[in-house]
Amino acid sequence: MNINLVLTVIVLGTLMAAVDTTIVLLALPTIVVSLKTDLYSALWVLLAYLLVLAVISTQAGRIGDIFGRSKVYNLGFLLFTISSALCGLSNNIWLLVSFRVLQAMGGSLIASNGSALIADLFPPNQRGKAYGLTALGWNIGALLGIVLGGVLTTFLGWQYIFYINVPIGIFAVIVGVREIKGVKPTGGELDVFGSVFLALLLFFVTYSLVTMAGVGINVYDLLTLLIGLAFLPVFLYNEKKFRKPVINLNLLRIKGLSFSLYSLFFQGIGGLSLTFLLIMFLQGVKGLSPLYSSLTLTPGYVVASVLSPFVGKRADITSPGLLASLGLFATFVSLMIYYFSLTPQTSPYFIALVSIITGIGSSLFWPSNNTAIMFSAPKEYYGAVSGLARTFSSIGTVLSYTISITVASLSIPRDVAFEIFLGTNTLDPESMIVFTQGLHFAFLFSSAFILIAMAFSLLSGMVKSKSLS
Repeated sequence: MNINLVLTVIVLGTLMAAVDTTIVLLALPTIVVSLKTDLYSALWVLLAYLLVLAVISTQAGRIGDIFGRSKVYNLGFLLFTISSALCGLSNNIWLLVSFRVLQAMGGSLIASNGSALIADLFPPNQRGKAYGLTALGWNIGALLGIVLGGVLTTFLGWQYIFYINVPIGIFAVIVGVREIKGVKPTGGELDVFGSVFLALLLFFVTYSLVTMAGVGINVYDLLTLLIGLAFLPVFLYNEKKFRKPVINLNLLRIKGLSFSLYSLFFQGIGGLSLTFLLIMFLQGVKGLSPLYSSLTLTPGYVVASVLSPFVGKRADITSPGLLASLGLFATFVSLMIYYFSLTPQTSPYFIALVSIITGIGSSLFWPSNNTAIMFSAPKEYYGAVSGLARTFSSIGTVLSYTISITVASLSIPRDVAFEIFLGTNTLDPESMIVFTQGLHFAFLFSSAFILIAMAFSLLSGMVKSKSLS
């Protein structure tokens, strides 16, 4: 087994997941025209992917524990590659959404077992370096998604944002099947009822939040939310009774692990909503296209890509929780700069400069938080913990989107907020002022979540033990 090739495949998996998080957003207006649909239906091409990631990730990690992470990881890459090709071949919007669901299932198997594979194959004093490289893959993927999304959609067609995954996926599957070996499954049985209860809980909760953002709060969505929350006590009761549950609740008694997971969750809400809000400002107020709006934020991705491997090495020899908290502080600083200084007259170049601070924060947080999570996880639960981390992150992403659209719709009509989000509309001068003032409130709201995440990271950095006792 060539450990460098294994790491290459894992980094490619992270890169592809990042590409497919950002690349679709820029293509949505074109998809609307090509498939003769509406903006809200097309938005499910993005949201269905996030929804499935939130629902499937924990189970995907547990499946890797039981049946072997190498097999499950390679199967995920194969499913992701095939479904990417099918997405490009889709000729109507709901067929495309269906194949995006399959793609997200493959992405869940990749994401939920990738971090666990690193924990399996690398000694503790080398994991930070490996996680730094996966963070590099994420940032490069996000940057490629932004650039390629615009270029491919403009010159070749939206289908190629999915076709581009196919040759990369074929390479990764061939190398992965040949090289990723030696990770023995822990065996055991799958907690079927627990998996179903958790899936129903996450599906109803995340679906209700997404539709509330899309059409506003109504009785139907509130009922859907309550139905989802009703599965929580049922799930917890099942987990206490089952010998090998989907989520061993005792894991959350490991303070270093639970603190790092909570930090990841709150960072997802605050940090990603910052990106959504800035894109809406650049498109709705400054009148930039989706491509140029996203390119304005690329300095942050570039800085994060350069620094992440170095931070990962540092996380191996110092407290990763404390490094992660420094990253969150940098994100908080950027939010405060936007809160105090953003006006309709603010130059995109100013936003590009501030994005560098956000990029420094990302480079400090992601590899350090991953290192902290897997350091605190018992070996037999690497897959479950890796999947749990992905679930926390995905729910945070859904909440960040919900907050962004909801806050925007407080100051402008909801249909206009959607059009701004997709880059198909700009505001009149009076609405620009009102909308920007609304963004100030959103930045303040996001900064509160970042401070909570920072507090949990600091607590994680003070914990030395990872005992279940």
